[in-house]
Amino acid sequence: MVAFRQIWGFAPPTSLLTNALLLIIMKEYDLIVIGSGAGMNIASDAYQQGLRVAVIEHGPMGGTCLNRGCIPTKILTYVADIITQARHLKELGVEIDIRKIDYPWIMRRMRDEVDGDSRIQGESVDEAEGIDWYKQTGAFVDDYTLEIEGEQIKAPNIIIAAGSRPLVPNIKGIDKVAYLTNNEALHLMKQPKSMLIIGGGYIATEFGHFFSAVGTEVTIIGRNKYLVKKEDSDISDILKRELSKRMKVYTNHEVVEVKEENGEKIIIAEDRESGLKREFRGETILLAAGRQSNADLFKPEKTGVKVDKNGWIIVDEHFGTSKKGIWSFGDAIGRYQFRHVANDESQIVWYNFVQTLNAQHQGSKPELLTMDYHAIPHAVFSYPPIATVGMTLKEAKESKRRLLVGSADYSIAAKGFAMGNPPSLVRVIVDADTQKILGASIIGPYAPILIQEIINLMYTQDGSYRPMFQAIHIHPALPEVVQRAFGRLAPIDGIHEHHH
Repeated sequence: MVAFRQIWGFAPPTSLLTNALLLIIMKEYDLIVIGSGAGMNIASDAYQQGLRVAVIEHGPMGGTCLNRGCIPTKILTYVADIITQARHLKELGVEIDIRKIDYPWIMRRMRDEVDGDSRIQGESVDEAEGIDWYKQTGAFVDDYTLEIEGEQIKAPNIIIAAGSRPLVPNIKGIDKVAYLTNNEALHLMKQPKSMLIIGGGYIATEFGHFFSAVGTEVTIIGRNKYLVKKEDSDISDILKRELSKRMKVYTNHEVVEVKEENGEKIIIAEDRESGLKREFRGETILLAAGRQSNADLFKPEKTGVKVDKNGWIIVDEHFGTSKKGIWSFGDAIGRYQFRHVANDESQIVWYNFVQTLNAQHQGSKPELLTMDYHAIPHAVFSYPPIATVGMTLKEAKESKRRLLVGSADYSIAAKGFAMGNPPSLVRVIVDADTQKILGASIIGPYAPILIQEIINLMYTQDGSYRPMFQAIHIHPALPEVVQRAFGRLAPIDGIHEHHH
């Protein structure tokens, strides 16, 4: 419906009234969803239930994952994987020449897939009666009220799934030098001869893997002591050692200045241990120094939604914000910034949203769900890839539990030897008292695939590792490595426990 607010204390001239009404028309909805990534899961469900829905999305439909993250980067890193594996053949007695790497074609293939999917999603929303897509950022101006390019919309129920964007750190000269973020890098149709990457996380190592594989000279400059700092240090060490065979990798270096001379980008970084400064030169800078909340773009505080000191939306265990009727999840809350997590969170939010509406209608108290975060998996699609679920070893030790830990590399299995014993590590962590799997980390080819059987066990009723030994594993196949890592479970003090 359209609501008109009474702002005149007298009868204005007709022409003034007409102009005023044009300015103050407010469109009202049952639900407003900010963000078109996992937020569209809820928008679609609400639309199917007959609710009038508004979606606010300033970029292409599909959000970060489809347009600027998971999907396009994995299309590129798959190509990089194949190139890297082909070069590994020399160690197995096969020498081949890669005659040509058609960088523009690789990028066009990626863009055609991504842009095509986004376009189809957008057309579906545009054609749907009952969903309005506002294609600008928008900002809150009052309780439950947003303004988008002079038009105001309002709803008693709002979902904030607005995601995050690249963090631009406070570096001297950064505002005077052209640089790429992950978004611009995914639209870079001309291949750079050299690339300086500021950052040492998963975005830096995945883009470094791709650009190095296709022939760009890559230098990674990370401020933390370890690459992908949330992984255990020995996992990080393996990745750094392997990447260093193809590119220059500097960790524990703080970038203090960037500048440009004669078309060449220059980075000055300080070794955080020695204090010595190094200068790096390259054609292009890729900024991959972390993510920041998008909340500041739409001013949630104006509708009573609180954020933390870093700008992430604050939610309770049910994903409710500080404002009744407003929910938030996904990257916007800054917990686990993975699309697979946001998808699960969206199901919880939708359930809680429906239960709340039903309870309001019935005059009862809703029974709401919480999210189980005990076995959140993620992967780093660099090379070798990394996959982790649940606790790292560092986190498990800090939990003060009695632990059983087992580890193995691929060489323990016949398939690993067949592959040339690639650099690898499989580590599994179990609670010694309950036999529940607490976590696992794998680095090596196919790590994101191998870890799935551990993830599945962690979601069984008791979460025990015992079914790992009840299930027959194909021999010789790589999953045997996972089973054998569990077979090496031992207390942290080193006393070995055999499990067969």
